[in-house]
Amino acid sequence: MQSPAIIKHSWGEIIVEEFPLFKDVKLFPGGARVWDWNETGTSHSAGIQSSDVEELIEHGARVIILSRGVLGRLRVNDRVIQNLRDRGMVVYCHRTAKAIALYNQLRKTESVGALIHSTC
Repeated sequence: MQSPAIIKHSWGEIIVEEFPLFKDVKLFPGGARVWDWNETGTSHSAGIQSSDVEELIEHGARVIILSRGVLGRLRVNDRVIQNLRDRGMVVYCHRTAKAIALYNQLRKTESVGALIHSTC
């Protein structure tokens, strides 16, 4: 099952094919949903949590793309990355524009999931 394409992005908005407008989004094979930081305690300083990524893996993602935000202000803890790699995942961390470009490219051939932050 393929992950949905990101059609357009701008500050505070991400448009995903066949889904409503998102501010921050979780993408995975077969779907997408809002990425609500309050669910896991994510913040710019605490960074992306391992629990943010679990849903992507549960939906079959084997390649994980983590967006650090437009300006790169969202932290990604090295332990999160290492934990994913220890589990056999391929992990990429980039600012939003590069993360989206890579995601849209890889979604055509890989079981890819992504956490995309549209601001900061």
